[in-house]
Amino acid sequence: MQTPPYEHATQLAHEIGWNPDFALFRQALLDHGLRDEVAADREDVQTAGTDRRQREQCGTPRAAPACHVEVRYIYQILRGASPEQVFAQTLLGFETIQASMDAHEETWVGINFVMPEDGFISMRDYSLHMKMLDYLHSVYPKVPISLHAGELAPGLVPPEGLRFHIRQAVEWGHAERIGHGVDIMYEADAQALLKELAVKHVMVEINLSSNEGILGIKGAEHPFPLYRAAQVPVALSTDDEGVSRIDLTHEYVRAALDYHLSYRDLKELARTGMEHNFLPGESLWAAPDVFVTPAAACKGQTLGTEKPSPGCKAFLDGSEKAAAQWELERRFRAFEAKF
Repeated sequence: MQTPPYEHATQLAHEIGWNPDFALFRQALLDHGLRDEVAADREDVQTAGTDRRQREQCGTPRAAPACHVEVRYIYQILRGASPEQVFAQTLLGFETIQASMDAHEETWVGINFVMPEDGFISMRDYSLHMKMLDYLHSVYPKVPISLHAGELAPGLVPPEGLRFHIRQAVEWGHAERIGHGVDIMYEADAQALLKELAVKHVMVEINLSSNEGILGIKGAEHPFPLYRAAQVPVALSTDDEGVSRIDLTHEYVRAALDYHLSYRDLKELARTGMEHNFLPGESLWAAPDVFVTPAAACKGQTLGTEKPSPGCKAFLDGSEKAAAQWELERRFRAFEAKF
């Protein structure tokens, strides 16, 4: 997740002044040159990618193993700012991601809101932010949205602050993924919300170490088992490796030990994460979050084989998502062959 330059957008927003009519405010920002900053935002991650490849000597005989790791970026919006700044930065994010998608660049793939959810402005303007996303989603419907919502616990905010964040993120913010979702059982009509998440296939990113360290929530107090029981798609996440001093393997070990997960359970978590990435193209699987039957083009194939049928290969070549999922299955096969 990355926050690219947005100073020009902020300056324009302050000069124009806040207008709660989103359509008029958007047009005013565009008329005054907000799109001028899109090129800089696209270049921001392209430059980072070039620097990374040089440092790791990719494409040379001395290439580091890390060269095989592919990177995509989520555009971060800082939710703790004034309404005009949040709207301007969000608009810039949608414009940047849409431009990257139109150009078929392997850079920006989605948008997210960050900064502490229990902050004063974050709480005060939460519903306003979700309404902003509701409007901008109507203008840029192809831009994927992933939102940190429900990273809250009793005592951090007043009780009423625990009752609506996840639902609004899904219903107003059009989130396809939810980060954290810890306060789910404090939401109004939590059981209905769990069912809605399952039916809409909204994935929840589970951050076990982060949630203990920041919120003090762990073990049986964590809703991880409740999400799984309600058949809500879930995947493990580190939240922030640099802050927590962990890696994703650490989270898999923790989940296995704390919640007695089987190897099959761990595979499902990994597959779910791949199913809900924002890579373009169709899924390898015939039905969402059901990892049994592959798509018609690859039906009957040994998943992850080095030589898929011509029809399956054509399908994989036309879908970055399916190709990444196929590679995951190849790695599963290679790992399991060792035992």
